[in-house]
Formats: sequence, C-alpha cells, structure tokens
Amino acid sequence: MDYGKPMWQWTEMVFATRNSHKVKELDAMFSAHLGVRVRGLADFEGVPEVVEDRDSFEGNAVKKAETIAQVLNRPVAADDSGLTVEALGGAPGIYSARYAGPDATDEENNRKLLAALQDVPAGDRRAAFVCVLALAVPGEETVTVRGETPGMIAEEPKGKYGFGYDPLFLLPDRGCTMAEVPPEVKNRISHRAKAAEKLIRLLREKYRFDG
Repeated sequence: MDYGKPMWQWTEMVFATRNSHKVKELDAMFSAHLGVRVRGLADFEGVPEVVEDRDSFEGNAVKKAETIAQVLNRPVAADDSGLTVEALGGAPGIYSARYAGPDATDEENNRKLLAALQDVPAGDRRAAFVCVLALAVPGEETVTVRGETPGMIAEEPKGKYGFGYDPLFLLPDRGCTMAEVPPEVKNRISHRAKAAEKLIRLLREKYRFDG
C-alpha cells in the first residue's frame, strides 16, 4: 500500500501499537476531548515491527513514533509504558511486557512478579505505572510527555477490568486494584490517561480542532 501522500487532517491520530486495549483507551480520550479518532497499526498494511532497544521509556517511545511516522508520512504517537517496583530496583521497567519472556502472557508476567516479591512485606511493595507518549510530526521536532500513577503490588490478583499488571496494582486511596475500577474511571486516573491529558493540552495549544 502506498503511504507516500500526506493524509493528516487532525481528524484521526495514528497510535503506533497493535495492542487493541491501548488503542481503545486512547481513542476514548482523544475522541471525547479533541474529536480525534485513534487508529492502531492493525489498520495499516506493511508497517514494520520496531525493536524497542533503547534504555528508557522516552527512548523507546520516540524511536517507535519517528520510525512509523516516516513510514506512513503522517504524524504518529507512540508510547512506552510499564511497571516499576521499588523493591526490585525499578524492574520490570522497560521490560514489563516481556518480563517472563519474549512471548509472555499477562498471567505469566504477573506470576513472575509475585514470585519475585514473595518475601517482601506488604508495606514495602511500592510501585508506579509509568507511561511516556511521544508525538512525531513530519518536519517538526518530536515531543514527549510523561504520566505516572503510584501504587502498591497486591499479594494476589483481583478485578475483571484492564490488562497487564492491573489486577496486581493496588490503588491505596481507593482500596482496590486498577483492574477493579471500570474503564471510565481508569481513563481518568491511569498513567496513560495522565500522559494523554498532557498531550491533549499540548495539541490544543498548537493546532486547531473541530472536536
């Protein structure tokens, strides 16, 4: 498919991920605040996989955004996000999605995390969800924003919502895990929501929207 001609009209945003959960979360926020639809890479043919080989959330997000923006010749947002656990020296960090191996499932990653923390007391299981969003616009300087949500790691998974480490991520001020809050609440309090809010404000300041 030919992506050579610019098609960007600020009615939609390409989000450099094939994770349908992330696309759904971002689409809800950008549609509500900017009238901008968010599309994932599943909507495009011939888009290459980008190796996340940088040593920071910012580095990985920028690499993905700039690589896909060059391929599609239109502005692209990308994120790198993960869980940092104080007792584990910040792990799993940028390796969160593949903590238990390259093709690990959410359940496998959660099991490994619980095993790593089995001897750590409840009061010492401090953690944070981190999300960095990068926006690469052809011909302009790439920008990044960062969102963090502090919490604790539970001793067992709870909740039916969310994905990834949500069932283990305790929100002390709410007395429940991230997987126990409905999507409309998560879209206000999550690390990705906080980063998205910053990006939305940035876009409002720089561009005009009909939404």
